[in-house]
Amino acid sequence: MRTILCILMLGALALVAAPDTNVTGKWSGSFKMTRSDGETSDGPALLLLKQAGSEITGSVGPTQDEQHAITKGKIEGEKISLLVEDDGRTIKFALLLAADRITGDADVSHEGETAKAKIDVTRAK
Repeated sequence: MRTILCILMLGALALVAAPDTNVTGKWSGSFKMTRSDGETSDGPALLLLKQAGSEITGSVGPTQDEQHAITKGKIEGEKISLLVEDDGRTIKFALLLAADRITGDADVSHEGETAKAKIDVTRAK
C-alpha cells in the first residue's frame, strides 16, 4: 500500500514539475532591428514552429511567403534558442516563452554586417 501511495505521489509531482509547454503553431508579431551603423527598422515577424520534446523545427521570417528554415532549435523550460543559417545569413535567437507570448533578441550577421533585433510575437488564434 505504501509503495502504491509513493508511486501516485511521484506521478502527481511529475505532472506539476513538467508543465505542458508546447510552442507548436503560428506566432505573429513584430521585430525592431538595429544595424551596426545605428539605423533602425521595424517590421512584421512570423514564426512557424513545431516542437517534438525539447527540439524545435520550422521556419521564421517576416511573412508567410518569406520564411527561412530553422537549422537548430530547442526549448528548455521557458527559454527558446533558434539558429537560422540561410543564404550566407546567420540569425541566433534567444527567446523567452510566457503563456502565449514569445519575446527576446536575435543577432544577425550577413556578409560582414551585423544587426540586433527585438522580437515580440503571440500565438495566432
